Amino acid sequence: MSAKDTLRSNKTAILSTLCVDQRLILNKVHEKNLITSREYNNLKSINKEDVEGHVVELLDKILNKGETTCQHFLNILQTDEDIKATFPELKLQQPKEISFPESIQEVSSNDEYVLHDNKRQKREELYQLNTRPVGLCLIINNESFCDGSMRRGTEKDAESLAQVFSWLGFRVLMCKDQTRDQMNRTLECLALPTNSTDLLEFQVQEWSGCSFVTPQQVLQHGDAFVCCILSHGKKGVVLGTDLIPLPIKHITQTFKASEQSALSGKPKVFLIQACQGGQKHKGVALKDVEADNCGTQTIPEEADILVAVATVEDYAAFRHISDGSWFVQSLCQQLKERCPK
Repeated sequence: MSAKDTLRSNKTAILSTLCVDQRLILNKVHEKNLITSREYNNLKSINKEDVEGHVVELLDKILNKGETTCQHFLNILQTDEDIKATFPELKLQQPKEISFPESIQEVSSNDEYVLHDNKRQKREELYQLNTRPVGLCLIINNESFCDGSMRRGTEKDAESLAQVFSWLGFRVLMCKDQTRDQMNRTLECLALPTNSTDLLEFQVQEWSGCSFVTPQQVLQHGDAFVCCILSHGKKGVVLGTDLIPLPIKHITQTFKASEQSALSGKPKVFLIQACQGGQKHKGVALKDVEADNCGTQTIPEEADILVAVATVEDYAAFRHISDGSWFVQSLCQQLKERCPK
């Protein structure tokens, strides 16, 4: 049984035990590099939570980091002398194996999915990602605005996105500091890339190795498209560097299916790191955290489109001035840990 399953099945017992000294376990996981310094400071500074709430946040963070981190955490609980001395009553029970009904069968990558009601979802019903590269990933990275404001930390987000989507087989492009009209024209060029040289006026760059360089090959779509917009925003819109809004709905409609589109019937994913309002969720405000002042996954009108926004409507999306935004950094971490390449 996996370490993650063991932690999950013992969660109640672990919670009640570790609440005796939550600072000790928090310091231990930080010392062992199971959480970053930013995560440590955030967990340490949570307000409006009792002791149990702090431990719940820590355990959930460990569980979300995947099997390797869960195994290291279990090792700490079972072998660290300070932990054993402080929590002698901590005993972990191995979860029992679960017997599934005969109607639920193991599925290999080459088999059809077998459901309990005998309905079969065939492989051809899934998106086929066969082209190499898989497709284009566009990053619009707005850092400097006409009012003199700077989105510090956005370079970290752009680099993280470039690394993970390059690893997943995409050609990653970036356009820097675009006005509302420039963003719109860039998206229109990619929606119907009949002449990719049109993008040159926007000084588009391509990720190569560990940096962005001038593209050396003609840009062509593959079997998927990803668009990442890092900017300020307001409800339902993102802002250009001229602070003029571009509606998110307009962005997705630019890529709607048509006879001319190279992306008809293909998955199109839009990842938007931008505020959707000025309200702030309850929590502690840290000095090195900024808001993308002016999402949640939404239900799209067009087919084959997924939109993920960094926050829900009316609320701010936060970004660390050196480590990047929580949304983008968490997204990249999950893709690296959970995506079969």
